[in-house]
Amino acid sequence: MHRIFTTSFASVYPMYVAKAERKGRTKDEVDQLVLWLTGFDEQELERHLAEKTTFEEFFAEAPLNPNASLITGVVCGVRVEDVEDPLMQRIRYLDKLIDELAKGKAMEKIQRSG
Repeated sequence: MHRIFTTSFASVYPMYVAKAERKGRTKDEVDQLVLWLTGFDEQELERHLAEKTTFEEFFAEAPLNPNASLITGVVCGVRVEDVEDPLMQRIRYLDKLIDELAKGKAMEKIQRSG
């Protein structure tokens, strides 16, 4: 099992926000992407942050967006569409969304509409 699976989402979340804010984006935009990908509402996201659920638990409860499979590209040198482990792929999807946000891509483009 990869170490990230047992890492709490709450411990990585501030890094997502910091990365976005360094590039002039906002915490609200990060939250919007997390909610889009996971299907959670704001209260569910806050609960996961407060309870420090692991990435494994976080994504186990997430009714993933049906358009998540449209997320393609390279994160950490690996094509997200080629990641075989379903949990790792979901984590990479989120990484890719945050990367695109930090690179200035429009929210409408980041949230694939199909």
